[in-house]
Amino acid sequence: MHFGGFSERATLLTEKFMKLAKLFGTALVAISLSAPALAQQAAGGQPDQVDQLAQMVGLSDNQQTEIRGIIDEMQGKIGELRQEARALQQQMQAEIKPDFDEDSIRENAEELGDLTGEIAALSTLMQAKVDKVFTQEQRDTLDKRMKQMQQQRQMMQQQQMQQMQQQQKGQ
Repeated sequence: MHFGGFSERATLLTEKFMKLAKLFGTALVAISLSAPALAQQAAGGQPDQVDQLAQMVGLSDNQQTEIRGIIDEMQGKIGELRQEARALQQQMQAEIKPDFDEDSIRENAEELGDLTGEIAALSTLMQAKVDKVFTQEQRDTLDKRMKQMQQQRQMMQQQQMQQMQQQQKGQ
């Protein structure tokens, strides 16, 4: 059984973040450019997200370098905060017992709220800094691609729902 304060909050933050990303037209950058993803893909020999973004919207070498610098700077800070948030979540989970400490739970929950708020702020700042690097034409191209990807996701979700409904009818 999972007690979902952290995951629910993360889901809400993700939804808010997606709305902001749509406004700036840089959701691809903000969501997919995490240090672990970059490291994992680089290790596998696949192009990283900055390379993919460069191909998608035609980034210059200078733009790619600037974006990588922004991401490296911000992801370090965000990564540290995420580690702190995970540690707090574990502490809170450890309090799920008969002799729980309500003050400790509330204190950790408040600190977790502060951390997730700071993560959201830094993520948005990173997104805004990256967006500033793009030309208007690049923003327009990225926005168009994001809309296409969103439509594809919605279609896939609808298909999955239909399949689940058909499976339930067959049982």
